[in-house]
Amino acid sequence: MSRKVLKLTALPLMQTRKRVAAYARVSSGKDKMLHSLAAQVEYYRNLIQHHPEWEYSGVYADEAYTGTKGDRPEFTQLLSACRAGKLDMILTKSISRFARNTVTLLETIRELKTLGVDVFFEEQNLHSASADGELMLTILASYAQEESRSVSENCKWRIRNELKKGNPMCGILMYGYDYQDGKLIINPQEAEIVRMIYADYLSGMGKNAIMRKLEKLGIPTKQGGRWATNTVVSILTNEKLIGDMCLQKYYVTDHLTKRKKKNDGVLPQFYVEGSHEGIINRETFEAVRAEMSRRSQKYKHIVTKPEGSEFTGLITCGRCGAHFRRKINACGTKYAKPTWTCMTYSYRGKEFCQAKRIPEDILKQKCTEVMGLPTYDPDLLKETVSSITVPDDGILVFTFHNGSERTVTWENRSRRESWTPAMREVARVATTRRQMNG
Repeated sequence: MSRKVLKLTALPLMQTRKRVAAYARVSSGKDKMLHSLAAQVEYYRNLIQHHPEWEYSGVYADEAYTGTKGDRPEFTQLLSACRAGKLDMILTKSISRFARNTVTLLETIRELKTLGVDVFFEEQNLHSASADGELMLTILASYAQEESRSVSENCKWRIRNELKKGNPMCGILMYGYDYQDGKLIINPQEAEIVRMIYADYLSGMGKNAIMRKLEKLGIPTKQGGRWATNTVVSILTNEKLIGDMCLQKYYVTDHLTKRKKKNDGVLPQFYVEGSHEGIINRETFEAVRAEMSRRSQKYKHIVTKPEGSEFTGLITCGRCGAHFRRKINACGTKYAKPTWTCMTYSYRGKEFCQAKRIPEDILKQKCTEVMGLPTYDPDLLKETVSSITVPDDGILVFTFHNGSERTVTWENRSRRESWTPAMREVARVATTRRQMNG
């Protein structure tokens, strides 16, 4: 039987199209910049869709984000798409549009290389996947970063030059005022609230009490959010409310992170008297400052929580979701007993959360019980317990690092049982003193 040999012709391989996306960015939200961004998006959409070997995979565009930062939302989504294996190539206008920070650029490019994603920079006509791509990128990115630093220094010089003249360089968001045409104009409705806050504080109300009053009255903050103690403090201490203006309270640390830091004498500050119409007279403002200082001296010895407590950040309120904080109520006396209380209850009152306080000694006792130890061990607690939830009064839910849970109950000892004779004597003296003063 004769053998028959057939020649098989290989079928041509199907060419797969590259999945291509583009990245665009402008560092300002001005109309001119946004128009430029829209033009870039349209340009890249047409470029990719009309290329026969490319598959359009979108255009990622960040507006009003600087290139020195890596936490740009669209840029982050672009990297996520690469990590998910959805892209083969990225188009961008230039190195400075992609990143002005040399370290960020090189780290990103190296990661994309390992993912098999090429980046093409149009202005430099450079592919990151090419043999000399990283060397050229390092050199060019250094120039881009230096250019960013130079622009930043020029901006700082211009801003500080204007501050020396007493001119603020940006819009001011201040409760009681509206910012119009570079000036602070009194907002009549908000001004009345400011006067009420000052009057309440001088009448003896605390910052928390004022905050709760504003919440009960349904008065919104400047941006429509909820009031906080710090917001009340900022109103009680801001010199703008008497018609003055302190400039350069904060400064930008560097052009890469853009992080703001409180100016504690690093740079000169400029105080402008009578820069605008005041809401509060100077006598009232100084009276509030004196009262704040008096209260601070009175309560400065009270300890609220120790640094590095093993329970800090561990206990969560099941009612409102806030953490519990350590508190000592007996004005720092040697008889004071620490408790852990919900921060919402502590700062906003029982109208917002009615969670019961937990004595620290009972908390430690229950931790010892659930871990099956003869004595309390804070180090072992950190290693074993990942969180403690308080869904209701008298209930503790322990969640362990291995994923298991255990629920225990607790009951507060009666006040009569927990007080020693010495504690009763201190309370008796304090009561007598209050009656004499009252």
